[in-house]
Amino acid sequence: MPARQKKPIELYYWPTPNSWKISIMLEELKVPYNVNYVNIGKGEQFSPEFAQISPNNRVPAIIDPQGPDGEPITVFESGAILLYLAQKFGRFYPKEARARTLVDEWLMWQIAGLGPMSGQAGYFNIYAPKKIVFAIERYKNEVKRLYGVMNKHLEGRSYLADNYSIADMACVGWIAGHAAFGMDLKEFPYIKRWLKLVRERPAVQKGLKLGQNIKGSFTADRRARKILFGKKS
Repeated sequence: MPARQKKPIELYYWPTPNSWKISIMLEELKVPYNVNYVNIGKGEQFSPEFAQISPNNRVPAIIDPQGPDGEPITVFESGAILLYLAQKFGRFYPKEARARTLVDEWLMWQIAGLGPMSGQAGYFNIYAPKKIVFAIERYKNEVKRLYGVMNKHLEGRSYLADNYSIADMACVGWIAGHAAFGMDLKEFPYIKRWLKLVRERPAVQKGLKLGQNIKGSFTADRRARKILFGKKS
């Protein structure tokens, strides 16, 4: 029997591609949750209080007051949170081993490749104080390669796995920001089709919109950029 969530899950969040994974998942699950904004431009992720929840000083993180043993549990790292929620509620993650392995593959692909490489491409393309051509081209080329892998896989299929899953939720926020990473989806028609399909889901729309009115611009905020890209824990 899937778990019933009576107490709200506490979501620690800022509007970023990694946080969107969890806002989308919670909207898809239709479980109660509270949003605790962690302003990464002001360095709130480095507070001692938040470090108790997320030792890596990164959003997202959650506190589930109804943990596996009935006691509260904290979970950090977006991939771990997706897996925790999917397993707890028995949704968007197959029970059959072969199908589940396919979801795992594409979830890990996003965590290890698409996310980090896109993040580096965005940094050197937009935020770096000096334009380093080699770095821009190096990460742009790697993101382009990853898009090619994803595009080929999506030919003839609607979703990354057999059905809509946490793998799609993990990728959609990163792909939605393709322009910042120097990507043109005209080159990747199957990704373009997939993105349209996934973004038509009401839960995805709600998850991506969460907190957009407070996000601000790190491009114009020098202090925020210094905190984001220069702070050492």
